[in-house]
Amino acid sequence: MSAPTYTRPPRSTPGGVDIRLPWWALALPVLAFVALLLLILNPADAHAAAEQPAISHLLERLEQLTAR
Repeated sequence: MSAPTYTRPPRSTPGGVDIRLPWWALALPVLAFVALLLLILNPADAHAAAEQPAISHLLERLEQLTAR
């Protein structure tokens, strides 16, 4: 009685790993970078946004959390 032989499946990439990222895995860091770059280039817009009560409360809370 002969034993069944198992062969290895063919490798998709010989010598490397094939990883595909979703589109948002690149888009989100790029979007965050652009937003921070715009705040650095034009800080007057960030100051104008801080004059609104809800946003100023959020920014104050964020500042308290980062100060710790």
